[in-house]
Amino acid sequence: MYKKFKPRGKFYRINYFIQAPKLRLLDESGKQIGILTKAEALTIGREKGIDVVEIAAHAVPPVAKLIDFKKFKYLEAKKLREEKKKQKHIQIKEIRLRPFIGEHDLEVRVRQAQEFLIDGDQIKISLPFRGREITHQEFGRIVIDKFLNSLKGYKIVRPSHLEGKTLVTFIVADNKSEPKQKVKSEPDKNSLTKE
Repeated sequence: MYKKFKPRGKFYRINYFIQAPKLRLLDESGKQIGILTKAEALTIGREKGIDVVEIAAHAVPPVAKLIDFKKFKYLEAKKLREEKKKQKHIQIKEIRLRPFIGEHDLEVRVRQAQEFLIDGDQIKISLPFRGREITHQEFGRIVIDKFLNSLKGYKIVRPSHLEGKTLVTFIVADNKSEPKQKVKSEPDKNSLTKE
């Protein structure tokens, strides 16, 4: 069996590959020249030394533009690259907790989560149960509630639910609250002792 050919990107008909008998022709700057036959448009393109490119095939009559096709493709690829740079890629960071986690360990996880939220990442909070711990899920839910109460500026994407033997919650930074800047902690001048 043969797979259907899928062209990558947009497909443009140029010069003699244009099938429409009449075209609405635009010049290099985008000004409309008028509705011409295919032969007249190709003649104008040949005189100017540039290509006739069909840019809107579904319009009636189809729209064609007088442009250097290689330069046109280069500018289009450049525009796509710029759009990709502007896109924000959200990563999912996972923070693992335990049903009987220590107070200090929980504070460390809260600080990590706060940094992830400042960076704009989505956080997956997972709390796996081992052995018979699954019979006391309320301890896990208490730990997750305590963890979420310690955090600031978040929105719950998906509330806590079981996936197998793991209690899972998804949260993201709340866009309504102002993003906090990372501040390096400086030592307190009053706490330093003079010798």
